[in-house]
Amino acid sequence: MPKVSLDTFIAGAKSGAHLVSFWTDTVPALAALPDQAERIFDLKQRRLDKPLILMGATLDDFWPYLSGTVAERAIWRRVADRYWPGPLTLVLPANDHLPLAMNPAQTGSVGVRIPNHPIALHILAQTGPLATTSANRSGSPALLTMAEINAQFPSVLTLSETALANLPSIEAPNLIKERHDELAVPASGVPSTIAQWTGKDWRILRQGTVQLET
Repeated sequence: MPKVSLDTFIAGAKSGAHLVSFWTDTVPALAALPDQAERIFDLKQRRLDKPLILMGATLDDFWPYLSGTVAERAIWRRVADRYWPGPLTLVLPANDHLPLAMNPAQTGSVGVRIPNHPIALHILAQTGPLATTSANRSGSPALLTMAEINAQFPSVLTLSETALANLPSIEAPNLIKERHDELAVPASGVPSTIAQWTGKDWRILRQGTVQLET
């Protein structure tokens, strides 16, 4: 599948007809509608006991999928206000509205994150929250350029250079030339910190660049 315009990219994602890939502040994401998440597992050959992350543009995107008391939600909001957008994934209690395809192991939780990347935020604001993971075959290193992703996953939609250059929320000084003449905002290449809510405090499952104060 060739690189596509923004309209085609958004329509493909929202219809569930295509998986999509876009840059984030950590590594490029492979994404689908939450109820189409099984397609990510199939494409990546990912184990079903490894749930996906729900990525959105605002904290409000996640509330329909979360279960928690008023006090807990206040704590989560304070953490979100401090660290988001950014490379921090919060693993929170999920309710029955979370599609089973997101977490086939049914652990009762879901990882949520708002990426600190203008391209990702521009896309997520239009598609709504998406099921995401790194763009690679399971067990292999994360692919870091759209050229690599296009080569390994030719059916996955990515944005063309023209579409990227014309994104209204992206200013030209923030763009750099990648190899293969791609336009992108630089990403860290380091996975996000993952913190799980235990019911009382936070447990760090993976340490990334964010040092969460527990």
